[in-house]
Amino acid sequence: MITALSGQLDSTDQSQSFDALQRSAADPERLVLLTGATVVTMDPSLGVLERGSVLIRGSHIVDVGRDLQLDQAITIDVSGSIVAPGMIDTHRHAWQAQMRRTIPDVDDLMGYLQATLVRVAPAYGPEDISIGTRLAALTALDGGITTMLDFSHNARTGAHSDAAITALMESGIRGVHASMAPHFGDWDGQWPHDLHRLRSTYVPSDDQLVTLRLAALATPDIAGERLAFGPELAELARDLDIGVSLDVMFGPAASAAIVDWEAQGLLGPHIESIHSTALSGRAWAAMRDHGVTVSLAPTSDAQIGLEDGVPPVDEALAHGIRPGLSVDVEVALASDLFTQMRGLLTIQRMRAVNAAYGSLEEPLRITTHDVFDFATLSGARTLQLHDRVGSITPGKQADLIVVDAEAINTMPLHDAIGTLVLGADRANISSVWVAGHVRKWGGQLVGVDVDALRAQVHDSVAAIAGRLAATEARDQ
Repeated sequence: MITALSGQLDSTDQSQSFDALQRSAADPERLVLLTGATVVTMDPSLGVLERGSVLIRGSHIVDVGRDLQLDQAITIDVSGSIVAPGMIDTHRHAWQAQMRRTIPDVDDLMGYLQATLVRVAPAYGPEDISIGTRLAALTALDGGITTMLDFSHNARTGAHSDAAITALMESGIRGVHASMAPHFGDWDGQWPHDLHRLRSTYVPSDDQLVTLRLAALATPDIAGERLAFGPELAELARDLDIGVSLDVMFGPAASAAIVDWEAQGLLGPHIESIHSTALSGRAWAAMRDHGVTVSLAPTSDAQIGLEDGVPPVDEALAHGIRPGLSVDVEVALASDLFTQMRGLLTIQRMRAVNAAYGSLEEPLRITTHDVFDFATLSGARTLQLHDRVGSITPGKQADLIVVDAEAINTMPLHDAIGTLVLGADRANISSVWVAGHVRKWGGQLVGVDVDALRAQVHDSVAAIAGRLAATEARDQ
């Protein structure tokens, strides 16, 4: 038995524990006991446990309680820490990661489309897709995101899709590859039928870390009929038994489309509505009635100014839909879910108080528990993964984060969920576990040569810039 003495492990304790974990990583019966932490389970029947323990066998959680002891387990004392479910990013365009903050002040959808999807996206080769996707996935893991849906909408060739999905697999994240053709520029025309190959080659079973979904747009307004969801794409998704993630789900056009899909029998819990901004009441009712899930992009809606600019958390909750959260585009936005939680909490409370100001009405405010639920359990439901992840529940897979609650920005610990939402950041995450495997330890990603990755990222940026310059010179 290896025992670490405190949440702030000294170097010897860290090394001994990590070595024991690495030596036994391939053992499906390995027992690991995390003990002494405040455990935020997000399981309504378990709640928050002071001095709690989590017992992991192989890839699964087998017990949660107080002061658990098991002599044959690798026991890691994480006193002074919070153990919580890994967070879930329900929508990110991962291939863009090496173009982070290239348009930080973009102020409408057209500006984003022109700068990134019209100009830059056609210059990406498969290797650039791989590097961007890997950078996004590893950044997610470093920030406590254990599941990420990659809305991969630059599939110019089958090789581009191969690069994206293999990058997810190699990163160690629980990934969802949502495949879509590019909006603009030349491409091979292989989508959506290439999804058959992706399914058989990479995701023959859904019982693995990386799974597959079909990605599409709500309407033909931006890129034409070929990317717009409808009966043909719905039939393909049914044939492959995969979910559907729909982007640009906002405004009158998307509202009308939702009502049409309801009439055609196309709605169901397999459909994820991304953004869902400025939808009609009729559209919300249709989504509610058919179990459609919702992914909110709080900073995307508000900062870029999509439709009315208000992330529709109140509308979702009014219709009994608890949404997930998403990062969306790193070309203009932050890379983490801490920002999304805080942004949504602030926007909703401001909106509620403003609406009630000057009246006797009591504002309906969401809570820190609400937004952490959106980032974990409700996010898992959004991607139809709630039977596997999203809470620390016996029987679910061990996707966990350990957060230092004694750091300068988190101490002293009074309210664990409040600390996670309002106090913590990626630097406080000491370890990250995906299906019982350690992906971050001692504050560092495991098995990742960051210097080599940095060189690849810079080389990719230079290569893309060179292709863009050549294209622009040819067009002059």
